[in-house]
Amino acid sequence: MTISIGDVLAASGILSTSDATVLEQTCAGLAYDSRQVRNGYLFFAFIGAVMDGRKFAASAMSNGAVAVVSEAARPDDLTMPWIQVRHGRQGLAAAAKRFFHAPDERLGLTGITGTNGKTTCTYLVDAVLRAAGHTTARVGTIGCEVAGVAEAVANTTPESLELMQVFVRTLAAGGQYATMEVSSHALAQGRAAGFRFHTTVFTNLTQDHLDFHGSMDEYFAAKRKLFEGEFTPAFAVINADDVYGQQITPGPATTTLRYGLSADADLRAEAIESTFSGLSFLACYGGQKHEVRAAMVGEINVYNILAALGTGLSYGLDWETMLAGIASCPGVPGRFERIDVGQPFLVIVDYAHTDDALRNTLRVARQLLNGGQLITLFGCGGDRDRTKRPRMGMAAGELSDYVVLTSDNPRSEEPLSILNDVLVGLRRFDAPHAVEPDRAIGIALALGRARAGDIVILAGKGHETYQVLQDRTIDFDDRVVALQALAKLGFGMSACA
Repeated sequence: MTISIGDVLAASGILSTSDATVLEQTCAGLAYDSRQVRNGYLFFAFIGAVMDGRKFAASAMSNGAVAVVSEAARPDDLTMPWIQVRHGRQGLAAAAKRFFHAPDERLGLTGITGTNGKTTCTYLVDAVLRAAGHTTARVGTIGCEVAGVAEAVANTTPESLELMQVFVRTLAAGGQYATMEVSSHALAQGRAAGFRFHTTVFTNLTQDHLDFHGSMDEYFAAKRKLFEGEFTPAFAVINADDVYGQQITPGPATTTLRYGLSADADLRAEAIESTFSGLSFLACYGGQKHEVRAAMVGEINVYNILAALGTGLSYGLDWETMLAGIASCPGVPGRFERIDVGQPFLVIVDYAHTDDALRNTLRVARQLLNGGQLITLFGCGGDRDRTKRPRMGMAAGELSDYVVLTSDNPRSEEPLSILNDVLVGLRRFDAPHAVEPDRAIGIALALGRARAGDIVILAGKGHETYQVLQDRTIDFDDRVVALQALAKLGFGMSACA
């Protein structure tokens, strides 16, 4: 089925066009990367903080583009057909939806936002839906999975074009549901503009990404878009215990379910028991209590599980199915992931990279200690919100017996400069510590200090398999480096052979 450029851009907010006849031509495809352009494509030239897509307009035209679409006017030195729209990314989202015939409206689409817990919630929701016998897609920080087939993604929330293509592939595979993380960046930039969400989930909000948003008010304003105003989901599942969640008030067209530990939550947990082997608690809803068992640990995962159960309820799933789905979810890569090769102490890799997430992780670890010490290794990313660095230092210093400060993804910043920012908070407590900018050496140092009964937390990178340095990106996986360090200590030699 052919579709004209005018039809594709009908909802994209056209302001002007240099040649009206181009709107009558057939649109063969869409791209915002000039290298992906083919004959008959529209090329979307975004104006970003780092890159100006107009610089690639000539390359796109040489690859076969019929016109350039941009929120900016055509530069005087360019002559190709130019269509100016109100907002570049929102324009692409609307165009992708029309080009692919609204696949988001043919799926049960769940969007999950918040500072912490998004990835875990997507895994849990997906597990619940699959337990009901559905074919699904899951999109988020760790990657994308369509009908059980893993795919890589560039961002927590990819551009709208990739998302619509994921939805198309899901439908082609017989899928009925898609669950995706929706980041604050994506909401602020319009990457999910116009998507029709059946259910949206709010996990929590703590300080993060202020380098992008500027303030907590702006950060929250981006998150709440998923529930109020721009989006009108059929259902909203909101953390009742979070101070920001309490401020979200979806409109009358949305059925709201609030979850938490407080007595006024619609879906509430009680009788919580947590050991290293997993969680158990009672989920209270509608006057009934249901026993929940999960492989995950810690109170934060009680919230994540409640969010997934609330999402299942929004789709009309029965409790037996949902509980089976929760029990079947083995955990999330890099989220309190255990590294065990027979050493007499616990080694945990966790993605915690905000002060709240780090504090949650360390609290869970302290609950599991039985006379040993808690050793924490972490760092802070470069070119990101500097104000959270001393806060992370405070969290580690307050809850750890020994801290190793090291690099995370330093990017263009000097590692020692980043670590000095962290030390401001750490020194408010008396925790002994070491500073080692080389993360591999730091991991070896942390593991080398561990004794029987201790817990070592390697925090900040979790599932990541790379480290971004000033001049290059290198292969780096905390789990692999930990195995190598443990092997040198005499544990798990065969695992590293």
